Amino acid sequence: MTEPNDFNSQIISEFRANDGKVGGMFAGATLLLLHSIGAKTGQERVSPLGYQKVDGGYAIFASKAGAPENPAWYHNLLAHPRVTVEVGVDTVEVTARVADPAERDRIWDRQKETVPQFAEYEKTAGARQIPVVILAPTQSN
Repeated sequence: MTEPNDFNSQIISEFRANDGKVGGMFAGATLLLLHSIGAKTGQERVSPLGYQKVDGGYAIFASKAGAPENPAWYHNLLAHPRVTVEVGVDTVEVTARVADPAERDRIWDRQKETVPQFAEYEKTAGARQIPVVILAPTQSN
């Protein structure tokens, strides 16, 4: 079995080599590369994530494929919300915030309709409500 970091490294390489497009199980998916700063280590981490375009930016989902705990990148964003993302060929500075409950429900429902696998993640996550994080482009002065 491929280690998650090796798996992610392959996706990241393919994403960058093909202007933000990948094949295989993620063919046709909307992916971005999240550059977060480790909450404990302070080191940069890059995570390929599915996203949904929303007013004012991008919504990402702390699903961790339905695991009972949130992914590390979610904790990183809580500690260091100003990050960058690669979307297609663009690199964008963004500020992360957790969606408020009504906003989260609307975005999450749309994500489950668009990508039914997220409904499965919701089931296997058990009591954990999967957070939705909004990445809003940082305004430069």
